[in-house]
Amino acid sequence: METSTAPAVTRTANPLRRLYFTRFAFALVWAGLLFATASSLGPVSVTLLVLYPLFDVAAAVVDARSSKTGKPVVGLYVNVAISLLAAAGLAVAVSSGIPDVLRVWGAWAVVAGLVQLGVGVVRRGLGGQWPMILSGGISVLAGSSFVLQATKDGASLTTLAGYATLGGVFFLVSALRLKAAR
Repeated sequence: METSTAPAVTRTANPLRRLYFTRFAFALVWAGLLFATASSLGPVSVTLLVLYPLFDVAAAVVDARSSKTGKPVVGLYVNVAISLLAAAGLAVAVSSGIPDVLRVWGAWAVVAGLVQLGVGVVRRGLGGQWPMILSGGISVLAGSSFVLQATKDGASLTTLAGYATLGGVFFLVSALRLKAAR
């Protein structure tokens, strides 16, 4: 006898898997481009800095539309609001320099990491969520380190490229584990 939960999990897992693969690819390309332009706040690096949270907004909207299961959707909409604020904050912070960019990015990473942690815990039953839970926790720690880096001489954007790369790897692992959980 098939339960009504199995089709719902499959309907959520399939789009989530595709989204996680997309997020992995975006993170790697974004990180490579930022790393190549991270020495200063030029037009390309500024565009990349604002683009990243906007991509996060789009991904959260796609995720929310595909899940429709209640609790995770609320967290995803909170993430949309946080990421929109981060994009606006970064658009302003780039005019003040790299330390302010790191402060805004760090605050966003802390709050978004807590949300990601919560969504991952709620979605444990889908499988493939432990990497997301770990990623959320690491995001909180990384965000704190970005805020601390902003107080030191020689603050650099390259750490953000590393952060995005690691986040992308977590999305890849989750996508692969969702497939295995199917």
